[in-house]
Amino acid sequence: MRASVAGKMRRMTDARSQLIDLITSEAVFHGDFTLTSGKRATYYIDLRKLSLDHRAAPLIGQVMLDLIDDIDGVVAVGGLTMGADPIASAIMHQGAGRGKTYDSFVVRKEPKDHGRGRQVEGPDLEGKRVVVVEDTSTTGGSPLQAIAALEKVGAEIAAVAVVVDRQAPAKARIEAEGYEYRFAIGLADLGLDPQ
Repeated sequence: MRASVAGKMRRMTDARSQLIDLITSEAVFHGDFTLTSGKRATYYIDLRKLSLDHRAAPLIGQVMLDLIDDIDGVVAVGGLTMGADPIASAIMHQGAGRGKTYDSFVVRKEPKDHGRGRQVEGPDLEGKRVVVVEDTSTTGGSPLQAIAALEKVGAEIAAVAVVVDRQAPAKARIEAEGYEYRFAIGLADLGLDPQ
C-alpha cells in the first residue's frame, strides 16, 4: 500500500514540475495586457498555448486528476468553452488510463439557437456530480457562468478546479457562492507576483 501511495506522489510531483517548467518557459508573456476581466496586467498566462500542445496536455490531465481524485461521485468534468475544453478532454483521456470513467462536457456561452437549443453539450448531467474546470482564473466569471448553466440542467457542482490561479478574486468569489475552489498551480510556482 505504501509503495502505491509513494508512486502516486512521485507521479504527481513529476508531472506538476514538468508542467510548471513548460508554463514558465512557454506560456508566460511579459508586457502590457488586458485580461478578460478588463483589468490590466504586466504578464499574461496563455495556457491555451499549452493545453492544446501534445507535451503539456497529458501533464495537465495528470495534474488535474490528482487535484480532484479525492472528490467522491464525480462523473464528468468540463466548463465554459473554450478555456475549459482542452482541460476537460485531458482529464477524461488521462483518467481512462487510470481506470477513471469521467466524461467531459462543454458549456456554451449562450444556448444554441438551432437544433436542440442546448447550452450544455455532452452526457445527460441531471442529478450527476460534476467538477467545473478552467485553464486560468482571475475573477471566477467563467466558472460561475458555467455553473449557472449546469444547475439549469440539474447537475450537482462538486467543485471548481483550475490549472493556474492568478491569486485574484476568483477563489473568494466562487467560495462566496458556496462552491469549493481548488487550483493546481499558483503564481508563486511560476515565479510571478499577484497583480
